[in-house]
Amino acid sequence: MEIIHISAECYPMAKAGGLGDVVGALPKYQNQAGHFAKVVMPMYRTKFLYDNQFEVDFKGAAYLGDVYFEFTIIKQVTNKLGFDLYLVDINGLLDRENVYGYDDDTERFTAFQIAVITWLNSWEHEPDIVHCHDHHTALIPFMMKHCYAFKTKLANITSIVTIHNAQYQGWMSWDKSYYIPHWDTWKYGMLDWKNMINPLASGIKNAWRVTTVSNSYLEELTKNSNGLEKLFEYERGKCFGILNGIDHDVWNPSTDTYINHHFNVKTVDKGKAENKKIICENFKINPDLPLIVFIGRLVGEKAADILPESIQQIFTHLKNQCCIVILGSGDPVIEAQLKALQNSYKGLYNAYIGYNESLSHVLYAGADFLLMPSRVEPCGLNQMYAMRYGTVPMVRSTGGLKDTVIDIGDEAGYGIRYNNASVADILYSTQRAIDVYNDKDLLQTIRKRMMQIDNSWEKTVANYDAIYSF
Repeated sequence: MEIIHISAECYPMAKAGGLGDVVGALPKYQNQAGHFAKVVMPMYRTKFLYDNQFEVDFKGAAYLGDVYFEFTIIKQVTNKLGFDLYLVDINGLLDRENVYGYDDDTERFTAFQIAVITWLNSWEHEPDIVHCHDHHTALIPFMMKHCYAFKTKLANITSIVTIHNAQYQGWMSWDKSYYIPHWDTWKYGMLDWKNMINPLASGIKNAWRVTTVSNSYLEELTKNSNGLEKLFEYERGKCFGILNGIDHDVWNPSTDTYINHHFNVKTVDKGKAENKKIICENFKINPDLPLIVFIGRLVGEKAADILPESIQQIFTHLKNQCCIVILGSGDPVIEAQLKALQNSYKGLYNAYIGYNESLSHVLYAGADFLLMPSRVEPCGLNQMYAMRYGTVPMVRSTGGLKDTVIDIGDEAGYGIRYNNASVADILYSTQRAIDVYNDKDLLQTIRKRMMQIDNSWEKTVANYDAIYSF
């Protein structure tokens, strides 16, 4: 099948979160399985753009409402990612360094979608699957079916919408409906949700199939999806949960170019100890204590707002029994609180505020435990990365964390799970982690058990094949 993935992110071109990792890996493994998968995304001004060679594939023009714009689509020429990567450039809209965070994001991503569908409409043939990711591309199924310029050719092509995070829906007021190319106004209900144009809701209504990134998250969306609960209940018959995989080529402790000491399931204890030494030297913390790390965005969804108090409670009640390192960025208030704690717990705690891909690999390789108290975690990749490196996940039982981590108290367990994103649950789980660390036989057993779990993309590709052909 020819599969066109349309996304706002794709690693390593541009990544703000898990969406970028997924779109950067899924098409590669689909191609390895015999498909012809491509990725189309905006041409942000990133390092990857300037470090690689591209050629012009298409030039076109369209309207965003009454504003005429020209666009260019370029293609990366070496296929170094394992799939064809196409970038859409629109001067004044997509020529930015960052992915999100601009006042005109509505205009940016609407224009991007119009450019992509105008390009698809110009093809001499039809792709088999148009696979849209999150709200930034979720208007495309509607435009394929109900925009007069496109529906003759594109209406019958299979469209898929994958929801990586339903909290963000791309809401637009109805006074911006004219942005969308001339459409059948009898179909306004396919855009509307609670008197707003809701791109994610529209994608759910118009796509042939809808997928989420874990089974548990799909169930949770019928109870908590930022206002779309009834829609998920109504459309449940065409919705499927497919757990994301991880790229075993990138996340491999025996070959990872970001770490100095490679290891495998047989040498995990020695390898992790060597990598842990590097972390402890760089962050000036005690290498003899269990090391707990948090890696991720410092936002409410990740429960990062309770980290400062949790850290204080851990060192108040558990004294000098563990070390903690934080890697992340986000809410400036949380960032400031975490930095301020550095002076209070020297030798036990440190933080790196910012995004650092190489450091994240080092932390997975050297840490003993990964803390993920997320309030919302549709799939979660960090816990899978951690397990691949023999790092025990400490996770709240939600979404994909619930689907991928079995508590050590259960048969064949290898992780620590808790029910609430609370200081008390983090404190209790930290005590459990310390107990595991002090039982060297148990720690060795669960490390080896985790590292042999198959979270690879091959299994995920097979699940998508079944949905495409359903």
